[in-house]
Amino acid sequence: MRHEAHTEHGHHHGHQQTDHGHHGHEAHQAHQGHHHSPGASWAMAAQATLHCLTGCAIGEVLGMIIGTALGWGNLPTMALAIVLAFFFGYSLTLRGVLRAGVDFRTAFRVALAADTLSIAVMELIDNGVILIWPSAMDAMLSDALFWVSLAVSLVIAFLVTTPVNKWTIGRGKGHAVVHQYHH
Repeated sequence: MRHEAHTEHGHHHGHQQTDHGHHGHEAHQAHQGHHHSPGASWAMAAQATLHCLTGCAIGEVLGMIIGTALGWGNLPTMALAIVLAFFFGYSLTLRGVLRAGVDFRTAFRVALAADTLSIAVMELIDNGVILIWPSAMDAMLSDALFWVSLAVSLVIAFLVTTPVNKWTIGRGKGHAVVHQYHH
């Protein structure tokens, strides 16, 4: 709902929004509930992480395919894969928030707030595993090692990122920001 986004924006900048009547008060109370929640469930955190993982996996695989097809080296291919992971991660969230009728600018801010930490942790772990896995960086798309190392790295990234998402959602941040647009 657009009103909560404006209430949140005003709340963070120290402005008081007083002319919103009873509806504004309810929205503010709901918003406060997000900040003071005792914690998020593991299921909610896993769902948020799976959402992040989907965007990251699409970007990772597409980046590897493009980099390999263009004959790029490991570093530019990995950089492209990371950029595309962020792009697709944000895009999936953006799509869902836009469906709720939110304007693009607000939806973009929500996607950045919801996904940046989650995608960053996911990419750090995912690419870290690939970097330390013997020969994984040299595996081609046609090699089983490429797909096995990618799958294992994404599973490990999921396991590490889920508690991060649980922590951020429990504080009313991360994907908790997105959830207000799904009701």
